[in-house]
Amino acid sequence: MPRPYIMVAPNGARRGKADHPRLPISTAEIVETAKACYASGAQALHLHIRDEEGEHSLDAGRYCETLAELSHQVPVMRVQITTEAVGRYSVAQQLSCLQAVRPEWASIAVREIAREPALAANLYNLCANQGTEVQHILYDEADIALLNDWQARGIVQAQQDSVLFVLGRYSAGQRSTPDDLMPFRRAMPDAREWMVCAFGPDEHACLAHAASQGGALRIGFENSLVDAQGNPHADNAASVAALLGKLQRYSE
Repeated sequence: MPRPYIMVAPNGARRGKADHPRLPISTAEIVETAKACYASGAQALHLHIRDEEGEHSLDAGRYCETLAELSHQVPVMRVQITTEAVGRYSVAQQLSCLQAVRPEWASIAVREIAREPALAANLYNLCANQGTEVQHILYDEADIALLNDWQARGIVQAQQDSVLFVLGRYSAGQRSTPDDLMPFRRAMPDAREWMVCAFGPDEHACLAHAASQGGALRIGFENSLVDAQGNPHADNAASVAALLGKLQRYSE
C-alpha cells in the first residue's frame, strides 16, 4: 500500500481541554502540535482558531496571525483553514473570511453554503480568482448530489473537485465504521482527489480502509480522541504515529 497523504485536524470547533488536556487551543499550542504531527508523518494541518473565550472563530486577524506563525515555524507543512459555520456564521461572513484571509487552501461544507445559494457562485469565483484551493466537505449522498448539481451548472468550477467524505457524522454515537465509506464511493466513483475522516474508536480502521482504496486521510482530535480499545491517545502526534504504524503493518 503506497503511503497516503495525511492531514491532521487537531482540535475542531467544539472540543476543549475538558475533552482532552492535550487538545490545542492557543496559537502556541497549535504550532507545537503541528511540529509534532509533522515529525510523526502528517503532511498537512486542518486549522480551526478560537476566540478569547475559546469558542470557534472565523476572525480574519486571528487566522492571519496563526497562519504566519505556522508558516514561520513549520514551513514544510501545508495548512488548510476551515470555513465551518457551527451555527455562528452566515455564508456572507464565511465569504468575508475567505476574502480577508486569502488562504492557500480552505474547506467548505456545501450544505452550509446552500443556506444562501445566491452567494455560492460568488464564493467559488472568489476562491478561483485569489488562488484558494477548495476542499468540499460532504456528509452524505445528498451533499454529493448538491455538489454535482453545482458543478454541472458551473457554480463550482472545473478545478474545484477535491472532496472530504465525513464518515459516520450522523451515526449513533458518531461512531464510524469502514462500511460507511461505501455509499460515498458509490455516489462518487470517479472522484479524482478524495479524503476521508471518521469518528470514534474505529477511526484508524476506517482510515486504513480508505487508504487501501487510494484515499487521502484526515486524522486527529477533531474526530476522535481514542484508539480502538477506547483508550485516549496521548496527543494528536501519537494518533498520527499509531495510524502510520497500522498502515505499515498492512503493507508488510
